[in-house]
Amino acid sequence: MSSPISHRPPSSARRLTLRLDAWSVMTLVIAAVVALPVIVVLAHIVMPAGGVWQHLASTVLGRYLANTLFLVVTVGLGTFVIGTGTAWLVVMCRFPGRRLFEWALLLPLAVPTYVIAYAYTDFLQYAGPLQSALRETFGWDRGDYWFPDIRSLGGAATLITLVLYPYVYMLARASFLEQSVCVLDVGRTLGRGPWRLFTSVAIPLARPAIVGGVSLALMETLNEFGAVQYFGVDTFTTGIYRTWFGLGEQVAAAQLAACLLAFVIVFVLLERWSRGKRRYFHTTGRYQQLPEFRLGGVRALAATLACLAPVLVGFLIPSGLLGYLSVKGGDALFGAQFLEFAGNSLILAALAAAVAVGLALVLSYGARLNPGPVTRTATRVAALGYAVPGSVVAVGILIPFAWLDDTLNGFLKAHYGVIAGLIFSGSAFILIYAYVVRFLAVSFNALEASLGKVTPSMDAAARTLGQTAGGTLRKVHTPIMRGSLLAAGILVFVDVMKELPATIILRPFDFDTLAVRAHNLAADERLAEASTASLTIVAVGIIPVILLSLAMRGSRPGSRGKDEHL
Repeated sequence: MSSPISHRPPSSARRLTLRLDAWSVMTLVIAAVVALPVIVVLAHIVMPAGGVWQHLASTVLGRYLANTLFLVVTVGLGTFVIGTGTAWLVVMCRFPGRRLFEWALLLPLAVPTYVIAYAYTDFLQYAGPLQSALRETFGWDRGDYWFPDIRSLGGAATLITLVLYPYVYMLARASFLEQSVCVLDVGRTLGRGPWRLFTSVAIPLARPAIVGGVSLALMETLNEFGAVQYFGVDTFTTGIYRTWFGLGEQVAAAQLAACLLAFVIVFVLLERWSRGKRRYFHTTGRYQQLPEFRLGGVRALAATLACLAPVLVGFLIPSGLLGYLSVKGGDALFGAQFLEFAGNSLILAALAAAVAVGLALVLSYGARLNPGPVTRTATRVAALGYAVPGSVVAVGILIPFAWLDDTLNGFLKAHYGVIAGLIFSGSAFILIYAYVVRFLAVSFNALEASLGKVTPSMDAAARTLGQTAGGTLRKVHTPIMRGSLLAAGILVFVDVMKELPATIILRPFDFDTLAVRAHNLAADERLAEASTASLTIVAVGIIPVILLSLAMRGSRPGSRGKDEHL
């Protein structure tokens, strides 16, 4: 009798097995559930919106498009320059503070964009401490001097760049650590110095990683809501919120969301088309110590300042400002009600992390068991949510669940004379659903990479000992992946703690989180009170940054000995 592990039908019978396999079915179901909000939004493109769409097109749509494009271009260039440049410095150069900056450059990732916007607004506004000190020192009055307006399109682009560049830094540094010494040595023998080696050899080799980091930063830029709304910058995300809640037009809001989603899809397709059939492989398993450029004098000082500036402006200064504001004023509700806000955030984040990690484990294991086109397509669809802005996800979820509540209440009233209320659209259930749709890709990518390192012989040994596929996952893979499961859960946990647009749109009545509390107080210009919730979110966000730093250190095989004596 042939073994089901070593012999599989090669033709149509195998394809049928893939469709009927339990793990494949679960993978397809998860993908369908995650894709539902996107399908709902796209379906509204062909629905009539009355005169609202024409009104938007003739008044604000052009501004939405122009501001969104400006943010995308500016943030893309800014994160590329800062992230790639600092990654090359800490990997290839020796200068004072290098080991410190290896992990410190990731710290701004712990600061949500709306939090850094609140901190700098209080510090840089006309009545803030900086301008007040300048007027007192030089005897200036209003109109005697020019000062840049932080609450502007340029200010929003700058602050978003300072928060999101770690995505590029993280992936570019990992790519530089894995590059072939042979290729770099050839470049040096051809007379290329550090700068030309960086621009003509290292960057082209690291292109997929750099583009991936910039793409993540741009996805977060398109998802940005708190900072741009607080600065009064009109983008597609703020437009969706205003159209839905300000005008009460669901169809028009969904069509705006569809435009934003189409923008995201076009961007992803253009990136893949530009890459073409080029592939980037390291063709040897032997790793040597990377060549290093020892910097001295002015160059060493410049490298130190180049790495210090984004950490200082993107993390240390805003964190210090928040701490000062919290001690000076702080949230008046810091106590029982503040603990309620924190409890809501923690419960939502913990539940969403648990569900996302569980579903990601099923997806990654299903793809491992049946690595065919069906499961491969399903996993790509399931991971699409991270590329979809939170406001789009919220609109795509709220429409079908609001219809479901209306239908259910109509049925109950007609037959039993009662109204159940907003069972689905008015509960925390759709919040958990939205978080899972948005952040499933975060946990899936971590678990897929970890599961890929487990040799297939372990699966075969477990099956020959009588274990089922589920038993193998539970008793063999899960203990091995414990660290990755924990890391994936923490990453999703912190992402949910920071998430704002979907939370504002979908949260139940009188149900606030730390992010919503900070946003509401800042919207009322109560920045000192908003600092308490904002500082709490930043403190929680430092945890995954530490984990990422530990994981990245020594990631190049054979690099341990080199790192120990630095």
